[in-house]
Amino acid sequence: MTSRIAARYRGVFPVVPTTFTETGELDLASQKRCVDFMIDAGSNGLCILANFSEQFLLSDDEREVLTRTMLDHVAGRVPVIVTTTHFGTAVCAARSRRAQDQGAAMVMVMPPYHGATFRVPEARIFEFYAGVSDAIDIPIMVQDAPASGTVLSATFLARMATEIENVAYFKIETAGAATKLRELIALGGAAIEGPWDGEEAITLLADLDAGATGAMTGGGYPDGIRRIVDAYAAGEREQAYQHYQQWLPLINFENRQGGILSAKALMKEGGIIACEAPRHPWPAMHPAVRAGLIDAARRLDPLVLRWGR
Repeated sequence: MTSRIAARYRGVFPVVPTTFTETGELDLASQKRCVDFMIDAGSNGLCILANFSEQFLLSDDEREVLTRTMLDHVAGRVPVIVTTTHFGTAVCAARSRRAQDQGAAMVMVMPPYHGATFRVPEARIFEFYAGVSDAIDIPIMVQDAPASGTVLSATFLARMATEIENVAYFKIETAGAATKLRELIALGGAAIEGPWDGEEAITLLADLDAGATGAMTGGGYPDGIRRIVDAYAAGEREQAYQHYQQWLPLINFENRQGGILSAKALMKEGGIIACEAPRHPWPAMHPAVRAGLIDAARRLDPLVLRWGR
């Protein structure tokens, strides 16, 4: 196996939620405060326009506004990953090129899919990522998530990393993530620059044990996730375990109960953003679930509940 290389990006890169007004318009003032909080809370970098950003509820024009607004506001303080997923190769490539031109450090892309049944064969998936790579000079993160309904084997992912120039990072969110990460690293060697954990850190410790060097989580408590990841990176696994044990109830509440609205609920509770509502037709969080989420957070005193006060 070829030895691993030093990764350009590692650590905690949470997903930035998209903030709306009560009537569903973009709230850019809240969006900027959200970004400032997430950086102050210790994020090593950020990811925008992901599924946890409600990207599937945004128009193309709004994507452009959000990308420009957030990249300009971050102003190089941390690297930013822009999600550019689209079924069409040319559209995804063009989105990725625009993101690069605006200052993105990386793009994150799911394999082509639409609805519950529209899929393409493996050869076309390879061509899709190769086409995106040809359009840019920055890394591509392959988002391997159940939402796509597309099986991406570790063998296929390693082949793409080896044969497609800019495919170098992998966010593994499938069942058995730790096993897949181990296999991917063993097969791909130096071509696997960034094997990353996802899914709100619910499998974080097992994934770190498997060799994950990054974590893309929800945006509500980067300070808590940093404690786990930093301790592990320093070789203090027992301390990382203790931090993970401490934060796991909140991680679980986000992953299994509150979902994509969790970060916004926490940010609204802490006075960071003006409105936590999703965009229609996504349903609001049940009040009892929200109460449980806030209760779990208050026991940990994360910065999100204090930053805006």
